[in-house]
Amino acid sequence: MKTKFTNIIAAVLSLCLLLAVAGCDNKSESGSTGGTSGAGGTSDTSGASQTTGSEDNSGETPTTSAPVLEQTSFKLGHLNSTAHLLGFVAKEEGFFKEEGLDAELLLFSNGTELVNALEAKQIDAAFLGAVPTITFQSNGRQISVFGGAMTNGHGYVCKPELLDGLDNWDITVLKGKNVATVKNSVQDLELLMLLTDAGLSYGAPEENKDVNVIYFDSQKDAFNALANAEIDAASAYSPYTSIAKNLGYEVIYYCNDVHMFENQPCCRQVALTEALEAKPNTYEAFERALIKAYKFSQEEEDKTIAAVKTYIDIDVEDIRFEVYGGYAFSHPDPDKKSTTEFKASVVDFGYTEDYDIEQHYNTAIYEAALSKILEENPDDSIYLGLLERFNSER
Repeated sequence: MKTKFTNIIAAVLSLCLLLAVAGCDNKSESGSTGGTSGAGGTSDTSGASQTTGSEDNSGETPTTSAPVLEQTSFKLGHLNSTAHLLGFVAKEEGFFKEEGLDAELLLFSNGTELVNALEAKQIDAAFLGAVPTITFQSNGRQISVFGGAMTNGHGYVCKPELLDGLDNWDITVLKGKNVATVKNSVQDLELLMLLTDAGLSYGAPEENKDVNVIYFDSQKDAFNALANAEIDAASAYSPYTSIAKNLGYEVIYYCNDVHMFENQPCCRQVALTEALEAKPNTYEAFERALIKAYKFSQEEEDKTIAAVKTYIDIDVEDIRFEVYGGYAFSHPDPDKKSTTEFKASVVDFGYTEDYDIEQHYNTAIYEAALSKILEENPDDSIYLGLLERFNSER
């Protein structure tokens, strides 16, 4: 009887051992992943097996798995602007890498180049001005806004002789003058709005209007035109205002000093509509990196300036002024409400026909990215501030 009982105990122990081994095998299989194919069918394994806390040395088992990225390589198109700092900081401070993205930043000259690059799938996202975003959407280009890059940050500069003897001035100093700017841009629309408000007509030099407006292909070209004797003033965005002052030019106005331009959206985060739908995890990872970069920029001024200088090689004090001087605000919110309201001015001034912007706006990616960060940092005042802004702009 004793022998029989002993045999039963041994059998039970053997069965328990087998079950334990089987349980370990199942856990191992569920915690490993192979390569994933992106929407374009390219196999990419570099970010496919990320798990939150997978390299935690505490010995605790991770409880949350990060979403599998549809692709890990990511190319961002930007302009020559200090206000595009979120991308610069995310790259230089490792936030893209932290989110599993191998990011590359590519410089372009204007909005048309950026949209063409998106459509050719040479880049995955772009920091694109609000005016070209709206006009391209209206003309049937399948691009959508999913975040923001900057608010305000524009102005006009002029040769010092225009302001000789003046203690105060406004846009009327441009009467009878030649002004260089960029067609289909926020800075151009600002000029037309201010001239209209002042009762001044505008047009090409041969039209004999109050102000002669001369268009260039890029902001760099418009600014450089100031070196020509026939150009009296030019549009500017960050950092061209600082460069202008260093060269002895004067600032006519900064847009955030003008009430009608208060909280005016400029560059948006834009991508192909189909890409946002096909690769939501990838774009959420990109957005989380920019949100983290925003927080960093609010807390680490000198390091932020160093990151910007890597891409915009001007004097550090000029970068400090452009980024922290109160004339441009770089943040990731989609600003849906403000951009929709801004569209009315773009239509009113004849840039394009009216259209339904709703189908070209994707706020779900930003909302999901911010929500994930807030889950991990529920009491962070900067992230809570972004949430407040998002709720006011949705």
